[in-house]
Amino acid sequence: MREDTRAEREAQIFEAGYRLLVQKGYVATSMLAIAKAANASNETLYRWYGDKKGLFRRMVERNAEGIRHRLAAVLANETDPVVSLEELAPVLLGILVGEAAISLNRAAASDETGELGAAISAAGRETIFPMIESVVQRGMDASQIHAPTATVATEWYLALLVGDLQVRRVNRTLAPLTDGEVQLRAETAGKAFRKLIA
Repeated sequence: MREDTRAEREAQIFEAGYRLLVQKGYVATSMLAIAKAANASNETLYRWYGDKKGLFRRMVERNAEGIRHRLAAVLANETDPVVSLEELAPVLLGILVGEAAISLNRAAASDETGELGAAISAAGRETIFPMIESVVQRGMDASQIHAPTATVATEWYLALLVGDLQVRRVNRTLAPLTDGEVQLRAETAGKAFRKLIA
């Protein structure tokens, strides 16, 4: 199968997987149901991903790849680290509270083995945190950010930006955020972060 054809089929499979996650939850979503919803063969899904956990691990990886590419583009601003972090804020928050991330986190919460949670952590926070931390360190080196360490300042940034929003979305106590709500939260977090690092 050609690379572009496989990528197209994978996108259809992942879309079906997300849709079924929202409708049925992780436990009730089967490989057969995803295959049918994606107009794919069950054999193809097992050949490509091994099992349901393998499929969802790949969905986690693909989601994280998209996040990393978008973050890299925003963080490429070499001139002003604080401005870069402010530009990053609505992008990052929108992704973290968006349907794809929330669906995957709900799936991880119902996976008693912890494998999906570990995959989300490895592909997400363990990869993204150092990217943000490097921008914070650049700001500290330029005396624009004052904090005990870059790690601490990055924790401040994420706590102000995300807080408990993702957890509340996962446990369904918070409705999806509008673009305006994401933007307002990002701006509010940015102002608070500037005060902390002054």
